[in-house]
Amino acid sequence: MDKKLMLLLLLGLPVASSQAAAPKVSEKVLGNGLKVLVKEDHRSPVVVSQVWYKVGSSYEPGGITGISHMLEHMMFKGTEKHAAGEFSRIIAENGGEDNAFTGRDFTAYFQTMEASRLPVSFELESDRMRALHLLDEEFQKEREVVTEERRMRTDDNPQAKTGEHFNAVAFTNNPYQHPVIGWPADIASYTVDDLKVWYQRWYAPNNAILVVVGDVESASVFELAERFFGPLKPSDIKPLKPQTEIEQLGVRRLTVKVPAKLPAVVLGYKVPSLKTANQEWEAYALEVLAGVLDGGSSARLSKELVRGKQIAVSAGAGYGLASRMSDLFELEAIPVEGKSVYELESALKGQIDKLKQELVGAEELQRIKAQVSAAAVYERDSNFYQAMQLGMLETVGLGWQRADEYVAKIKQVTPKQIREVARKYLLDDRLTVAYLDPQPMEGQTKNEKTK
Repeated sequence: MDKKLMLLLLLGLPVASSQAAAPKVSEKVLGNGLKVLVKEDHRSPVVVSQVWYKVGSSYEPGGITGISHMLEHMMFKGTEKHAAGEFSRIIAENGGEDNAFTGRDFTAYFQTMEASRLPVSFELESDRMRALHLLDEEFQKEREVVTEERRMRTDDNPQAKTGEHFNAVAFTNNPYQHPVIGWPADIASYTVDDLKVWYQRWYAPNNAILVVVGDVESASVFELAERFFGPLKPSDIKPLKPQTEIEQLGVRRLTVKVPAKLPAVVLGYKVPSLKTANQEWEAYALEVLAGVLDGGSSARLSKELVRGKQIAVSAGAGYGLASRMSDLFELEAIPVEGKSVYELESALKGQIDKLKQELVGAEELQRIKAQVSAAAVYERDSNFYQAMQLGMLETVGLGWQRADEYVAKIKQVTPKQIREVARKYLLDDRLTVAYLDPQPMEGQTKNEKTK
């Protein structure tokens, strides 16, 4: 999963809030360490089943970046019981859909099926949790698929390419500097043995969370989980060494020159996540601050830079509240024709300065909080996002219980707290700026580009 999608998911975190109305979550830990979470939702005869592993690109050392994503692809290539491609075929034959995604802090696999078909999902997932076949022939073919995926999503995408270089400069020794899909040279150098070591190290019941949301009974799900996953042997999972980002000592800037139609600017300030904040209210205040800037068409960036000054074609802000490690508070924008990225950078900083100087008004703050509450109600219509929320919170070490706290914590944020986190964290000494400098597209001269 790319970073942009991850930001959207993280900003969509408030899946369950109205505690009285939201179904409760039941938890059971099997003898082999597998944590099972079940949330009953009987509005439709559908169930979502997700298996989350506590491993992603931030777990990877240099030289094998992207191997978690590569292994995600290989998880569909068969076991002794099921040949390559059989997993998805069986799910489809049972009327279901399946897929997977890799992030910085996790890798997850999911199926959406008619509720009575849940045993099919469990049988297949338990089989490949410990008995995956990693064959060189399948690996060689799938590496070509990943190489092409990288070309399409990153190398041929100016914004994604800029984001990749931006992260590499913004972080010094935090593994968030690496792209989830991996660096090209690392992808080209993987071996099947690399994958086997990674699989054996991290893919075990005591490093996984099974999340089930839908038209099920908790007790029955626990029985099924015990039946299919209970016999699997745990592994000796050794914790990662701490990788705390060193202090940044001044603003960092980079220019990315790639073929593109439009210029762009990205600003990123180092900030704590909910897990790393000394005081948890700071993370919620940063979340609300992002909403003030980019909470719909009436938010400040759209209102003042796009429609007001008409300096930007688009402008947005994002924050990774649920990251495993400290992350970035980001702003990105595309200037209108005739305006430079430097003018737009100044305008974005002007919005930050305004937040440092003036308290957010009561009416504006209430609008942001109302949007959060509305999003909570809307997201509860999706079994997938309810499960997504629980799995994400568990894998990053926050605990699924945080789900029910989100809206209440957002509602407690005050104008003074917003101003305080802006003054404390949104500083030039914590800032990285990337400029996308468009180069001529294929078949286009530089003069044609600038017309």
